[in-house]
Amino acid sequence: MSKVHIFNAGPCKLPQQALDRSIEAIKDFAGTGVSVLSISHRTKEWDAVMDECRAQWKELLSIPDDYEVIFLGGGASLQFLYVAFNYLEHKAGYLDTGVWAHKALKEAQGIGQASALACSADRNYCYIPKGYEIPSDLDYFHITTNNTIYGTEIKTDMDCPVPLIADMSSDILSRRVDVSKYAMIYGGAQKNAGPAGVTFAIIRRDTLGKVSRYIPTMLDYRTHIDKLSMFNTPPVFSIFVMNETLRWLRGIGGIDAIHALNQQKADTLYAEIDRNPLFTGTADKEDRSIMNVCFVPAPGYESLQDEFLAFTKARNIIGIKGHRSVGGFRASLYNACDMEDVQALVSAMQDFEKEHK
Repeated sequence: MSKVHIFNAGPCKLPQQALDRSIEAIKDFAGTGVSVLSISHRTKEWDAVMDECRAQWKELLSIPDDYEVIFLGGGASLQFLYVAFNYLEHKAGYLDTGVWAHKALKEAQGIGQASALACSADRNYCYIPKGYEIPSDLDYFHITTNNTIYGTEIKTDMDCPVPLIADMSSDILSRRVDVSKYAMIYGGAQKNAGPAGVTFAIIRRDTLGKVSRYIPTMLDYRTHIDKLSMFNTPPVFSIFVMNETLRWLRGIGGIDAIHALNQQKADTLYAEIDRNPLFTGTADKEDRSIMNVCFVPAPGYESLQDEFLAFTKARNIIGIKGHRSVGGFRASLYNACDMEDVQALVSAMQDFEKEHK
């Protein structure tokens, strides 16, 4: 069978190395004769995976010693609630840059006083707001660094006068991050870090324990830090695949190497979108995401949308249909997506253009 070019927005394409090693572990985990799907999380063999996975996160992102890395279930959507329970005492500020940022804000508003300091909904979230002020009396300021539905991204680590919390579900491990500028970073693994089913959280220890409310045991980050992410049974298989994905990333040169490749992929695809008269990008150029490239048929060619989707599907290109709320197209260029995938899409766009000149 010819190669399938996967551009799904999540779950993501995974490295073949991680898939192969995970398949072997399903048959026999660490020479135990037991499948990783059946292994007890209270064994030394599993402890070794957890220790390695935490260590790899810390090495890849140069995470300072006063931060903890934990692995949880529930996805980033549950973290919207976790964050508010653990950090919101008086009031919090949010940057509303898309659907997920807005949902995070809504969860916080159910706990206490939280508001959007800036919002880009006025232009359908096609840009990152700028020039807003962050009050110094906030408990925290929350941002969503990459917006999968609209294709915008915050690509630099801001200086913030209050604790900064970031949902980095869809661009973590794609570029270098100065972790020390954040009180907390969290996200679902299913974009760059592994399969669906496990969520990562990177937390500076001294930012916890500052709220007066009762925090339910399972929603208290300190519970999971104290128990090394195993207060209850963790998502064992998802963590195993995550660990193998991080091994792959380290093996190809780490964050700097993958960022260079990601930038090359994005530049190649955006160049074709800007050149091809049948397509147009949706995000402001200065805020374009290198993870999620969103585009639509150019004016006058709207009727070709379904035809182009069928055209690409016939070429084993999948996952480029835009989010149902915005339509158009979206090519997600997560870490395991390679230049061959991008070139296949670019070639399809060029050939489609030839058929409709």
